[in-house]
Amino acid sequence: MAKSEVGESIRFIGRMVRPHWPVFTVAVLGGAVFAAGAVMSAMILGRLVDDVILPVFEQGEDISSSSLAGWAAVLLSVVVIRIIGVVARRYFAGMTAERVSRGFRRDLAHAYVRLPMSFYRRRSSGDLLAHVDTDSDTVTEVLHPLPFAFAALFMAIFAAIAMFLVDPLLALLAFAIFPISIVLNRVYTQRVSVPATQQQASVGKVAAVAHESFDGALVVKLLGREQAETARFNAEAEELRQHRVRVGTLRAIFESTLNAVPSLGIVLVILIGAWRVESGAATVGGLIAISALFATLSLPLRILGYFLQNVPIARAASARLHSVLDEPFAEPGAGQMLTDADADLRFEHVILGFGDQVIIDDVDLEVRAGETVALVGATGSGKSTLVSALAGLLEPLGGRITFGGIPIDDLDPAVRTDAIRIAFQEAFLFGDTIDANVGLERNGIERCEIDGAIATAGATGFVTALPDNTSTVVGERGMTLSGGQRQRVALARALAGQPRLVVLDDATSAVDAAIERQILDALRDSEHAPSMLIVAHRLSTIRLADRVVFVKAGRIAGRGTHEELLANPDYLALATAYEEAEAERV
Repeated sequence: MAKSEVGESIRFIGRMVRPHWPVFTVAVLGGAVFAAGAVMSAMILGRLVDDVILPVFEQGEDISSSSLAGWAAVLLSVVVIRIIGVVARRYFAGMTAERVSRGFRRDLAHAYVRLPMSFYRRRSSGDLLAHVDTDSDTVTEVLHPLPFAFAALFMAIFAAIAMFLVDPLLALLAFAIFPISIVLNRVYTQRVSVPATQQQASVGKVAAVAHESFDGALVVKLLGREQAETARFNAEAEELRQHRVRVGTLRAIFESTLNAVPSLGIVLVILIGAWRVESGAATVGGLIAISALFATLSLPLRILGYFLQNVPIARAASARLHSVLDEPFAEPGAGQMLTDADADLRFEHVILGFGDQVIIDDVDLEVRAGETVALVGATGSGKSTLVSALAGLLEPLGGRITFGGIPIDDLDPAVRTDAIRIAFQEAFLFGDTIDANVGLERNGIERCEIDGAIATAGATGFVTALPDNTSTVVGERGMTLSGGQRQRVALARALAGQPRLVVLDDATSAVDAAIERQILDALRDSEHAPSMLIVAHRLSTIRLADRVVFVKAGRIAGRGTHEELLANPDYLALATAYEEAEAERV
């Protein structure tokens, strides 16, 4: 590992461990206790050979029961010390790793619900899921052996002191092999960094393809794309396999080579030590103690190697996590409150687009309090883009949007979401009950408000027919309901809590015209009738509006009632097309 890589690895681990340093410190202390116990065991073994075993064989001395009991008590005490150290190290190391993993997942969830939609347009859902699952686990795998790696350092220090006290020459010989381990680790790190990064990226690709196949299961089956999707998944899975085989091969070579180093050291110690015992320069007990000390070091050295080989992989996973966590996003803060009982919505010279592509160009639009405005235009004219900006999903490139005279970005977030409710054509429901989907656990919402919203949305009939009424769980994305039922539950969610402005982006497209009319009439006749901005494709809906705004190619091409706008040839052509489409459906 180069110096810069060593420094970055230390900082990387330090950033993860710092918030949990008390727990991690206990794990390291457990490793230190184990290390001390291991060194004590080797030293006691050497003393036992020199002071007890050799005199029995060489001089025929008897061993007293009290002496045996004393040595047994000492050895048992050391074993207990080592057990305590192992338990503390493993338990608190695992606790540290799980807390760090939980922290990453919590931070990711925090970021996911606050990042702008522009972020999601360039990232796949499967990749984002891989961050929460695989990457969060991989990045913390390095923490499990970390206290043992510290134990290896403690053990090396304790063992070095003990060895030099027993035989300085054998100690120097034993520790001369450590530079070999350092060189091996540096070579391994340089070789594995790129494959490890490719491996983690490939995990995200596999998750993305799998997620698309699950999410688009209906399309896959309808179009008979089972084999094509299987082939696409197999291709990504094969690429992941190749990356993992490459990383696994490098790890196997590094691990086996590193494991051989202590064995080589023990052989050299025994060979040179036997010569020194024969020449009288060392004792048999001293040679056994040093051999035992070095043998004791072999396991921590292997754990240290396991730790070092996990560092590049963990850093690659961390880089993927921080590609999300380092994305800038605005934290919702306290904003202005609405003061007017009647609040108007205004788009003032608004320009919207994606990158250099302008979709909405210099639009002025007003929805007065209590008014119903229909937004009409051909597909791709920019209607849904206007709604996305109102929902805060798209930042204006120019101009501003105000509600009650206050820019919507300056409104208190809670006030904004309570006052302005939006229902989209794609009705997303959580895998929860009808009650939970409509109420969304909003503070202060009453049972009567949920029931009233369900009734206004025209959903009472089918909801009461469900097995558990409003307590029925609708399944993931509401898949147990029909398209029209999902739309009505989503509409009820938008209506719950008496909003001041309701925006419907083709939110009733899956229900028939009669039910749609009932819903809109119920909205207009309710006690606290909200203002409404409706993206409309049905003449029956358009005729219900107080005013119609005709959008063409990102600009306002006309305003007025439906009858007034029929004088516009483009609007007339669009209205005629709507009428013919409705006639065909009938």
